[in-house]
Amino acid sequence: MKIRSRLLLYAATAVLAAGGATFVASTAASAHGAMMAPGSRTYLCWKDGIQGNGAANPRNPACAAAVAQSGPSSLYNWFAVLRSDGAGRTTGFIPDGQLCSGGSGGPYNFSGFNLARADFPVTHLTAGANMRIDYNNWAKHPGTFSLYITKDSWSPTRALGWGDLESQPFDQVTNPQSIGGPGTNDGRYSWNATLPNKSGRHIIYSVWSRSDSTETFYGCSDVVFDGGNGEVTGIGEGTTPPPGGDPVPEPDPGTPPATGACTATYSTTNSWGNGFQGSVSVRATSAISSWRVQFAFPGSQTVSQAWNARHSVSGTTHTLQNETYNGSIPANGSTSVGFQGSGAAPTALSNLTCTAS
Repeated sequence: MKIRSRLLLYAATAVLAAGGATFVASTAASAHGAMMAPGSRTYLCWKDGIQGNGAANPRNPACAAAVAQSGPSSLYNWFAVLRSDGAGRTTGFIPDGQLCSGGSGGPYNFSGFNLARADFPVTHLTAGANMRIDYNNWAKHPGTFSLYITKDSWSPTRALGWGDLESQPFDQVTNPQSIGGPGTNDGRYSWNATLPNKSGRHIIYSVWSRSDSTETFYGCSDVVFDGGNGEVTGIGEGTTPPPGGDPVPEPDPGTPPATGACTATYSTTNSWGNGFQGSVSVRATSAISSWRVQFAFPGSQTVSQAWNARHSVSGTTHTLQNETYNGSIPANGSTSVGFQGSGAAPTALSNLTCTAS
């Protein structure tokens, strides 16, 4: 019940901040979640469109068109593409052309995300790579996650139909590890999956079927298999890494730890009102097995969330510690860390250091 009330309050506050005159639908589902890596259309459009003052103003053309059709509640409730009566059903349950919205029987209107467009935010992947999948856990429930991929014949110029998907999921997991949350933007279910051997543009279609009720979640993640490492393009300005991190194999626990050195550089990748998005590039000058970046802000800025690293703060010193999947960096290699901050966007960080082992 606390989660339910919090979601209603969140949606109401967001609509008021956007200047909306109408309260969003008062029916809140009992569970929520959506793909974060590779990000679903609703999740990445939310990241693209929500400004520091809470207003919904997508900059990506496809996201703007989707919100123009579905309304701003489709951004504020990005984690609620669901059918309470889904019971895990797929083919024939949701009509062709409505797969990305979960049909029209859910609590919110997501019809705009069915649009046949090639300019939705896209995640760049490598065929056959091992990737950490992240699925938001606004509310935690047992269930099975199934990931499908489009056939080679699919084109983004037509709305997704069941005949466009391979008949069997390329990955399926039941009750994966839950990290953080519930009721947060960055809490997640996480597991490793081997990506299919595909090339070019595709959609990864996700189905989360709860085992303790008939509630089922659906979502479309636009991807391109071009040798990428999980970068996302089409959000605001530039390229950003998703919370799921790079789609690379987990480090081999039998490999002896490396010792070496690293450097860190900072850049502001986006800013708005009283907030900003920062990026730290960690480069190994010689092979390393782990790293830690420390810095201080030049003013009163704070970090609200980070991805590709574990964030902590002590006094004025902020620490970004590698995740298990990106601690090992070869000589002259690099990895990127991102975070969202509040306050004026800094041009540089104070006392920026990188320590490696």
